[in-house]
Amino acid sequence: MTTEEMVVDVSQDWTLACDVQRGFMQAHPAVSSFDYSARCRQLRALGGDCYNFIPLRDDCLALAVGDASGKGLAAALMIANVQSSLRTAALFTGDDLAALLKVVNRQAYASSSEDRYATLFYGVFDRSTRILRYVNAGHHPPVVIRRDGPIHFLETGGAPVGLFADSEYGEGAVRLETGDLVIAFTDGLIEATNQEGQEWGVQGLLKAAARGAQCLQSARDLVNLIFNSMDGFSKERQTDDATLAVVRVI
Repeated sequence: MTTEEMVVDVSQDWTLACDVQRGFMQAHPAVSSFDYSARCRQLRALGGDCYNFIPLRDDCLALAVGDASGKGLAAALMIANVQSSLRTAALFTGDDLAALLKVVNRQAYASSSEDRYATLFYGVFDRSTRILRYVNAGHHPPVVIRRDGPIHFLETGGAPVGLFADSEYGEGAVRLETGDLVIAFTDGLIEATNQEGQEWGVQGLLKAAARGAQCLQSARDLVNLIFNSMDGFSKERQTDDATLAVVRVI
């Protein structure tokens, strides 16, 4: 094989890898009672952020948002491992979310180097009860914005997956009402900086979300508004992968 042929072959493999990663994050199965949307904007062609909406039995919906340490190919491989482990473990651990995260953690720890780990939020929305059960594995706490204004952060869980071999996890739960919003994100979104070096922060995100919640009718529109608000603050200077997922109770 010539050098030129090798370059073409590597380029094709890279393109395929990018397509596969995007494909993991494009399926949005319809679930009644919830309107949801998400966007993942990687810093490079491949990155360490992910989101997944996973349909479950009894018209439940699972949401996963993750962020692997590092950037580029190494981070992409780490988060792909976590995504695969999560989907597989969900088939065998039933409704025990803490047990599910424990399995994912063990797999991530066994198959990655010491300096590799991922933060992960995993939640299950139950259409019949309007209860969100969740485990937060070292991730920036997603936020519940109530229709009448109060804010609740989803913090219960444990350490990032892959960091320690025998991490234990706790499960949290919150009841949702019509009009409530659940917003999950990665640090690349809130750590966007302006020209003075100031971070947009969680407060910037909350202000944009509150503004959008008053005038927008869909989760997709709210995702777009929040990204546009972040870009306006940072003048579209991106320094990290950025992911946002929004779920509206309808």
